[in-house]
Amino acid sequence: MSIEQNLELVGLKKFYGKTEAIKGLNLKIKSGEYCCLLGPSGCGKTSLLRMIAGHEEISDGDILLGNKRLNGLTPANRGTSMMFQSYALFPHLSVLDNVAFALKIKGMPKAERYERANKFIDMVRMQEFSNRLPDQLSGGQKQRVALARALITKPKILLLDEPLSALDPALRIDMRVELKQMQRELGITFIHVTHSQEEALALATIGVVMNEGRIEQFANPIELFNKPTNVFVADFVGGHNIMKLGESTYSLRADKLKLIGTPNKLKNKDTSFKIKDIEFLGSSISVTIVGSDDLTLRARLLDQEFHKHKLEIEQAVHCEWDENDLHELRN
Repeated sequence: MSIEQNLELVGLKKFYGKTEAIKGLNLKIKSGEYCCLLGPSGCGKTSLLRMIAGHEEISDGDILLGNKRLNGLTPANRGTSMMFQSYALFPHLSVLDNVAFALKIKGMPKAERYERANKFIDMVRMQEFSNRLPDQLSGGQKQRVALARALITKPKILLLDEPLSALDPALRIDMRVELKQMQRELGITFIHVTHSQEEALALATIGVVMNEGRIEQFANPIELFNKPTNVFVADFVGGHNIMKLGESTYSLRADKLKLIGTPNKLKNKDTSFKIKDIEFLGSSISVTIVGSDDLTLRARLLDQEFHKHKLEIEQAVHCEWDENDLHELRN
């Protein structure tokens, strides 16, 4: 993959009035990555995406694509293409004309633009719907059309603003698989905004966890999940217990917490707990336990392990863990 297509953000800032929404970000995304921008609502991830796309002005700093400075360039001249959360399809145009629209604006002859548009319609498996209007399509079909329209300009970077949020759960999983496969086949950089931890971990080759306009952690999904930098990342990515042991704070994955073990010690206190809640998750079960000092922990047990111990709400249990499974957090 050509190094000259790397995206680099240098000291990037965004102000809305006196409010600093993006606080001096520095970030380098290598060409060909599937990067997910992850964080709670209001953390700045969509503003950042729109700044890369050219739909938001930069207050300070630089956006570089290879050796090209994107500051001030129009969206059409950046080498990026954006797929909006609403899909933003033209309601009066057919699927074919929606996909071909950008080529029409560039003055490409009708036969040529239709030929190219049909290739992308075929890529997203919408051939039989090419003459339909957007109102005649399902949510998943509209998404495919929007994806084809975004890709037809052959961008170096595809920007996706929560593209799966409007889909039902089963279709969301199907589209995750398709997006990942398409990104691998095309070999271009995808930058995907989401607030879903599950979505980010499933899709990303690299993840950026944001909070209040700053980057908390930049790492691959395995590292994000297993080695969160701090309490915020551990809490937001989920699946972790956060415990203060002595002078340090640690995270412990819920699936590494064992119940009905020999009593452990937390700061020389008894580790006797009661089961507060049991949540069935399909192949696994989440068990919430509370200690006498109100310490709340969660264990994620396999179905057979849960039924083996015949666990019930209000039942007294002990818990244990392997010291090697504790991960020390920065704060």
